[in-house]
Amino acid sequence: MFVGDGLLDSLKRQDILTKADGHALATLFGAFQLTAHNGTKIPISNRRARALLAMLCLAPDEPIDRDYLSKLLWPGRFEAQARASLRQCLLDLGKVLASANCDLLNISRSRVGLRNGTVRTDLSDLQQCLTEGNYLEATERLTSIGAKPLMDQMDFGQAFDDWLSVHRHQAEQRLQSAVTTALSALENSDNLTDHARLLSALSVRSPAPNTISGRKKGKVRIAVLPFKSIAEPDDQGFFADGIVDELITTFGQVPQLLVAGRTSSFQFKKSDKSPSEIASALNVSYLLEGSVQRQGEQVRIDVGLTDTETGFESWSYSYDGTLDDIFAARADVAQAVTNGLSEALNLQEHEPKPRPLTTNREAYGLYLQGRALTIRAIGDGVLPTAIELLEKALGIDPEFAECWTALAEAEINMTVYTPCLDRLERCQKAAGYAEKALRLSPQQAHARIVLAFYAWTQNDIVGALDLAFEAYRLEPNNPDVLNRVGSFLLYCGCSRDALPYIEASIDQDPVNGRSYAMLSGVHLNLGNIDAAIDAGQRMVDLGFPSLWLAAALAVSGDHDAAVEAYQLTKKLMNTVIFPPAGSAPLDPDAMDAYWLMAAKGLWGGEDQDRKNYCMVLEMLHATLHDPYDTTITLPAIWMGQAQMVFKTLGQQITTANFFSFMSLWTDAEPINQVRLHPDFMDFAERIGMVAAWEKYGWPDLLPRPSTIK
Repeated sequence: MFVGDGLLDSLKRQDILTKADGHALATLFGAFQLTAHNGTKIPISNRRARALLAMLCLAPDEPIDRDYLSKLLWPGRFEAQARASLRQCLLDLGKVLASANCDLLNISRSRVGLRNGTVRTDLSDLQQCLTEGNYLEATERLTSIGAKPLMDQMDFGQAFDDWLSVHRHQAEQRLQSAVTTALSALENSDNLTDHARLLSALSVRSPAPNTISGRKKGKVRIAVLPFKSIAEPDDQGFFADGIVDELITTFGQVPQLLVAGRTSSFQFKKSDKSPSEIASALNVSYLLEGSVQRQGEQVRIDVGLTDTETGFESWSYSYDGTLDDIFAARADVAQAVTNGLSEALNLQEHEPKPRPLTTNREAYGLYLQGRALTIRAIGDGVLPTAIELLEKALGIDPEFAECWTALAEAEINMTVYTPCLDRLERCQKAAGYAEKALRLSPQQAHARIVLAFYAWTQNDIVGALDLAFEAYRLEPNNPDVLNRVGSFLLYCGCSRDALPYIEASIDQDPVNGRSYAMLSGVHLNLGNIDAAIDAGQRMVDLGFPSLWLAAALAVSGDHDAAVEAYQLTKKLMNTVIFPPAGSAPLDPDAMDAYWLMAAKGLWGGEDQDRKNYCMVLEMLHATLHDPYDTTITLPAIWMGQAQMVFKTLGQQITTANFFSFMSLWTDAEPINQVRLHPDFMDFAERIGMVAAWEKYGWPDLLPRPSTIK
């Protein structure tokens, strides 16, 4: 069952309980609301009366001094006036509560409090679920609360803010403690599924670094390197890669292991670096290496574990059999290696969940080849070939769930990494493939990420974040999933919340160059300019575009270096990046001229250069086959061209341009001109961004608007 499937039942039980036990129910998360014991909403129109009752519900065991209360809610008034206002407020509130048959207040000459046992709150109900071990209901409640702050949209001056800040912090600390205790209980009972669900729900509310880094404490860091394939000349090593994939997936389910990401591990295929150098690059303590030898149908698998501190092999394993034997028993081989590894490292043995792969050897071989090309993504004909191979595999075995996911990813990669003109159609097709995968295997995280991409193109950003966090619940140790959660939060302007996810992704997958664009962007948005430059340079060192390095250098004030860095990207044209869809590649002289003009227009700091490039963007928007191409959207944001942003991203978000959103949130000129434009909130509302903020928290640079009169 997905988190949230039982929420309606939970709320119905809550409503029944409210009626049965005679308690009123106060909603503290988000806007304050009071519900009578008969289930009727009690409208409290006086905003100070609402605040007074909310304060009492947030701290039910702390009656508040009347003089203090009058100063908090009526700051700036004379004491006598404030006390008189409080008396009238209490009188009006008493009448409203009496009409609803709710006798809640305990009022004396000096203090105001709540009568014992008359009010329950959504906060106390959540804490009770955690204390009593009702973890599924607690997870559902925590998920429904999301990032809503306690007593939202209440502002009565500095003294009130100070009171609320202290009591919010105390309540959040108690809730955090209760969740931590529950997580420990679930981990000790080896209930990893509910543990992941509760942790994921907590991360939406409090995605602090310690939430993620806490998972890593005491874990053994290991990388599975690509196996050597010793076989006939026509063998391309796909079977060996399949064994490695199986091991990475199986190890990832062992609670005490933290496994390096596949992208980074495969960077060292056929590498001449020493084990200690590889271990240092991957930030691991152990390397698992191996080989697959084939002679006809006979296969031998050799595996060895190297302790990188000593350089010695500390454990080894061998398996002999026919290709059919090993194909049929590949999960058993992975489990045998996992058990041996657990024994060698003194880890608790853990039986992994089986993967729903195929029983057809030919389909499996086609899948491995297609998936390898899908992951590679970049190169002439790479992705069309991947799609062809995966479709052939599914023609043999249409029940092959992971192949449907791989095909969905291949289609998404086509829309991102190739200059195709049918992005929307391919994205919709990918979503259909992902849905087929989930029908066959509901626990797949990557299929949800594909659906999240599609949701963005439909202006359903809430749905995209929901899917990303659900994927995180399922695979909290998957660096690709961590990256997506972090990047989606970054695109929404929640840079501070995004940072721990992006850092955790890079920590496990440190040689994945694409992740450093996100890291550079998030540091730039947070004002950590030196860190943004370092991340941008690391991205360049790994062979990826220098766009974010240029942005960070420009914000630092070094315009000459920014122009130079931006121009470096032209070296990757037609290899890592491509011309806009439907456009022919430029000749070398024209390309040099274009990149120089673009670099000066964006980062040179001269107004005329900026105006010239703005004119070019207008021309591109009018003439390109895809008027929403990243060639337009990203420079428009960096140059503060608000109207161009609104008529591109505001009209059509694609999987190729939606990463442009990350740059909206840099607090520097002229980028700020988009965010500060009077039409920005209408734009954000239209594309579904405001709805996402309401659930997952408002951007760091955009305070939540108050609706209280």
